[in-house]
Amino acid sequence: MSASAAAIDRTLAALADPYRRRTVELLRQRPRAAGELARLMDISPPAMSRHLKTLRQSGVVEETHPAFDARVRIYALRPEPMIHLIRWLEETERMWGEQLAAFKAHVEASDGEGGRSGQGG
Repeated sequence: MSASAAAIDRTLAALADPYRRRTVELLRQRPRAAGELARLMDISPPAMSRHLKTLRQSGVVEETHPAFDARVRIYALRPEPMIHLIRWLEETERMWGEQLAAFKAHVEASDGEGGRSGQGG
């Protein structure tokens, strides 16, 4: 498995959970503190911490500490995992489009042949 495929697998695994997808939605608006995310999502701080750890390990988010208080953790989205995922989805969509177009052409060609041979009887 390529490094790119492994990265996409990690991203998809991280986004498989609805709480983590909601976290990504909130972080799309702006970076947020872990406590703020827990409050907005109405989950306990330890549960939020577990979700953020998974997102961080997958590379979807990054953690920083503001200079004014090293205890505060601010989370922000990292664009790279989503860019790789979007590229993969675009390539997959293109492949399916080509496959469906080829299938359509095959069916239309088969119908045309079947129609001619079926009329002779």
